[in-house]
Amino acid sequence: MRKKGILIWITGLSGSGKTTFGKKIHDEIIKLYGPTIMISGDNLRKIFRLNRHDKNERLKLTESYCRFAKFITNQNINIIFAVVGMFDAPRKWNRKNIENYVEIYIKSDIKKIIKLGKKRIYHKNSLKNIVGVDLKPEFPKKPDITILNSFTHSKEKISKIIIKKIKRVLN
Repeated sequence: MRKKGILIWITGLSGSGKTTFGKKIHDEIIKLYGPTIMISGDNLRKIFRLNRHDKNERLKLTESYCRFAKFITNQNINIIFAVVGMFDAPRKWNRKNIENYVEIYIKSDIKKIIKLGKKRIYHKNSLKNIVGVDLKPEFPKKPDITILNSFTHSKEKISKIIIKKIKRVLN
């Protein structure tokens, strides 16, 4: 039995399906690995009233998310964290400092996300500080799991694939 919780860090562009898949796998992760909370970047921005989206603020926030995740996992609680997480440094920190870390990259084409209207953020009049538009993301170079979400397969099918891959990584 693990003495520390698992951090399942789901990253990708806004609208790629991070939160959707996090919510879909939540119950199964509880069954497999015990107490689990699901948190999205949107949740944290609402809770703490964080409205700034410039590159430096995003980096500070992501570093805070990592420290928070370590605090929770050290109490043997699992976290599914769905965040844009556009920087390599915090993901490297997670690998070094969090014992049970699983990095999932949801890879999606931004043009398709915009075309399908997956996220209102891309349709605002002034596109400023938008990851993938005017802020260049540092996509994960060696995630544990990469999921190509072209929006052609069901959320349920992709979620089952994610669970299967998480089991492989953790066992």
